[in-house]
Amino acid sequence: MGNLLLGMLVLGMCCNLAAQNSILKVDIDTDVEFQTIHNFAASDAWAAQFTGLWPDGKRRQMADWLFSTETDKTGSPKGIGLTAWRFNIGAGSFDQGDHSGIKDPWRRTEGFLQSNGSYDWQKQAGQQWFLKAAKERGVEQFIAFVNSPPIQLTKNGKGHSEDGLAANISHANYAAYANFLADVWLHFRDSVGVDFDYMSPFNEPQWEWKGGQEGSPWNNKELAAATRVIDSVFRAENIAAQLEITEAGAIDYLTGTKKKHNNRSDQIETFFSPSSPDYLRNLTTLAPKVAAHSYFTTWPVEKLKRERERIAEKLAKYPSLEYWMSEYCILENNEEIKGKGRGLGMQTALYVARLIHADLTIANASAWHWWLAMSPYDFKDGLIYHDKNTDDGAIYDSKLLWTLGNYSRFIRPEASRISVSYANRDATETLRNGVLVSAYKNKDGSIVVVAINQKEEAADLEFNSDFRFFARVMSYVTDAGQNLKSKVLGKPKKGIFTVGKKSITTFIFQSK
Repeated sequence: MGNLLLGMLVLGMCCNLAAQNSILKVDIDTDVEFQTIHNFAASDAWAAQFTGLWPDGKRRQMADWLFSTETDKTGSPKGIGLTAWRFNIGAGSFDQGDHSGIKDPWRRTEGFLQSNGSYDWQKQAGQQWFLKAAKERGVEQFIAFVNSPPIQLTKNGKGHSEDGLAANISHANYAAYANFLADVWLHFRDSVGVDFDYMSPFNEPQWEWKGGQEGSPWNNKELAAATRVIDSVFRAENIAAQLEITEAGAIDYLTGTKKKHNNRSDQIETFFSPSSPDYLRNLTTLAPKVAAHSYFTTWPVEKLKRERERIAEKLAKYPSLEYWMSEYCILENNEEIKGKGRGLGMQTALYVARLIHADLTIANASAWHWWLAMSPYDFKDGLIYHDKNTDDGAIYDSKLLWTLGNYSRFIRPEASRISVSYANRDATETLRNGVLVSAYKNKDGSIVVVAINQKEEAADLEFNSDFRFFARVMSYVTDAGQNLKSKVLGKPKKGIFTVGKKSITTFIFQSK
């Protein structure tokens, strides 16, 4: 395609509106490629254990919203086409009831491992339904993650820690934990037909996990020792899954030493520097990536930018590593947004869209995963919301669901992020209030451009490049009144076009 400078085409009227708004000139170089984008995902915690057993019409609608790549009669997507799914391997606290020490029954999980050492593979049936629904709708990448080792293996017989000081499993049980993970992987491959591409054995090891939900702290030495044992078992059992670490609770635990829990921080250097006593990169089953969660680093915008630049600096030092943003929901309370209260509207959607843009374009994330696919809570933690009933209830989509779809539905697995140039692209004020543009090249040759307009007024964008290589352009708009609403823009032409206020628009440049 040569050094094609691909300008930004945006749905709207041209010429007459151009005079009203300042013009942003955008150029995209399709020959300058950055990271590979593997997938966009969400997790089945905690609701799928119940919603996966709801009436068939309700659960199918939720699955369609999450995974479908079909379109309606207008050409607009029926779902957001997630390209990966995170399956929570439960610790078994559900059967303990109130004795589990976890007050909210929705945050307890069933477990496959039984007290006599056998397995009950009928457990986690609701989650298994969504796992199969994802595969039936075309999802090909699957991650199994663990919050706590099975209660049969923990120090206190519970799915959470008592003191938060050390891993809630003794070194003597590391091998049993590794064999449990191997057995789960083999069962799902052989009996369910799902191959987990990745196993994540340590979730947010920085936190104390003294109740509230399943979880275990791990310091870096414990994590390294357990990983070596799991690696040896996976090699012996020919487990094809790769181990995903570190699932850090915040991204700054990857890049530097923290005063609190300093033995749980600086994890890139700890696990990937050859001079470190806890070096793990030589393990056969270890995935060549680090994973972390974007919590507590999204505000102020100066911090949002700075912390992601630090990730990029570490990736430059360790070029064989990828970075995956593997979990986020809005926990922050700041002058722009609060975690409490359901986030069904555009305020939440735009806040998260800015974060996705920063994670992809500054931190060079190769994957982006939301936390709860479905939520019963009055909190900004779900893509889909539903009544907190175990048997049935109402379901609600959100603008955030469709905004994530502006990325997940169109940036397909193994796409490459490509170069975008426009005025003040990385300036803090632009990131805070401006128009944000990123671009991607799919394996089929199509170019995907995502524009986020955070302004209260429409924005004009100028493109002046040669589009002879493209036969057609489609646009998909999410705003206060539209959910990935499609429009055929035809063969592209030069000009000035307008994106609406408070919107996210995806443009697909197709060569055929």
